Amino acid sequence: MPYVRIAEIEVVPERLETYRAALKEEIEAAVRLEPGVLALHAVCGKDDPAHVTVFEIYADEAAYQTHLATPHFVKYKSATRDMVRSLKLRETMPIALGAKPM
Repeated sequence: MPYVRIAEIEVVPERLETYRAALKEEIEAAVRLEPGVLALHAVCGKDDPAHVTVFEIYADEAAYQTHLATPHFVKYKSATRDMVRSLKLRETMPIALGAKPM
């Protein structure tokens, strides 16, 4: 069964553009390089762009643990440490996952 998490991130507004660039770089690397990363989708609030939500789907929990140790994720965490005001990780249970190619 896929391992699905939701990350709710509150970014320091003054650092938002730098944060978004780092997040985009990390997601692109993870999807390209990690077979266990099935999907990473990041969105921000339309009325509150500093509120970022990342929907994460991994092949299994082991793939998630592997992801946490990758150089690109470690680089992202280090680079954005002072940009994140708060982080809430929510574990979920998939009911139905569907997607069309974008």
